[in-house]
Amino acid sequence: MTQAISTTGFTTEAFAAFLASRQEPTWLTEQRREAWMRFNELALPARTEEEWMRTDIRLFQLNKFGLPADSSTESTVPEALLSKGVELAGQATTVNSRPVGASLAEKYRKQGVLFGSLDGFLQDDGNLLRRNLFHAVDSTVDKFASLHAACWSGGSLLYVPKGVSIEEPLHLLTALAGGAVDLNHTLVILEEGAQATLLAETAGGDGPGLHCGAIELLVGPGAKLRYVNLQNWGGGVWHFAHQKALLDRDARLQWTIGALGSRLAKVNQHVALVGARAAAQVNGVMFTEGKQHLSYHTQQHHQAPSCKSDLLYKGALQDHSRVVWRGMIKVDHEAQKTDGYQRDDNLILSEHARADSIPGLEIQADDVRCTHGATAGRVDDDQVFYARCRGLTRQEAIRMIVAGFFQQVFDRITIESVRDALGEAIGRRIREYD
Repeated sequence: MTQAISTTGFTTEAFAAFLASRQEPTWLTEQRREAWMRFNELALPARTEEEWMRTDIRLFQLNKFGLPADSSTESTVPEALLSKGVELAGQATTVNSRPVGASLAEKYRKQGVLFGSLDGFLQDDGNLLRRNLFHAVDSTVDKFASLHAACWSGGSLLYVPKGVSIEEPLHLLTALAGGAVDLNHTLVILEEGAQATLLAETAGGDGPGLHCGAIELLVGPGAKLRYVNLQNWGGGVWHFAHQKALLDRDARLQWTIGALGSRLAKVNQHVALVGARAAAQVNGVMFTEGKQHLSYHTQQHHQAPSCKSDLLYKGALQDHSRVVWRGMIKVDHEAQKTDGYQRDDNLILSEHARADSIPGLEIQADDVRCTHGATAGRVDDDQVFYARCRGLTRQEAIRMIVAGFFQQVFDRITIESVRDALGEAIGRRIREYD
């Protein structure tokens, strides 16, 4: 069973029908109503705003989409890339904002691990969700955030109790079938000393589609999370997302993103180090083609002393595509002995492609070490000539150079299946160019 776009759109009548169909706890219904009021009060972001001046959404028409509605049409679930050949502890899938299946190894279920649809846990685990849902992400920041807070559905939960370690990765697939809407919310909660690896990916949506989602990663004291997020939507999808991690004392996070799909993507990816000695490593791989536009805004917010953040993004662009990266290391007055690093590198494969990199620092403490930088450049013709002299075609030479460009990020990824999937997906997209 999947869901189709409602013909009534995001209207008051459609929202009322949506609430009536959910039969949710009162606290969540009120939360949704407040967000819906904000959604109706706010205008779509304008290019006069600093955050949006490099991202043009004038062709985006929100009224062409609507709340997902029940449909009896069967849809094929797109192929997953990250889980190929991987022994998994659990797997969950949603299609068009509707959960279609979830599984979890019994040994972890007995230890209190929860994994699957947010909707399914609302009745039995409502107090857990009430304490943590929208604890990290700000649902008031813009119209898209408020829309998501009001209308999210098909969300996914991973909860790992204190001291529990999940040895095998978990896999989460969020899919669109045809032209559709996805309003998925991912909530990950690791209590003190817990450990887990979550491989999350999106796929499908070759026709006009909309994703308006959020990701919240709550990493407790001494907990360790490896989170991989592969954005691989089809070329017709408008992708808007707010993503944020909160790291308590001594917590560890490795967050890897792959941004390959969508027509246009505007993503806010924030990491807040709220406990002393927390550490976050953020890895980003981007590859764009055609007229794609990807805009990723990152923030490493140091709120506690002796924390470390390390961000490395790399992007390759071909055709008439564009990538915007705007990064900020923010250090509060209390966050002494901060160690922060961010870098964004871009490889331009076409004279028509464009990369905008805007690194930044906002430092209020006086005992810190913070470094940032960005580069952009064309493929070296001498390298191409050298490779072709040894029997490679121009396309093979470019593919090899691009693989080498991304290798620095791949070396930081400790999961072999993720390295292979990203490398294969990028390699398939590389075309001949002059």
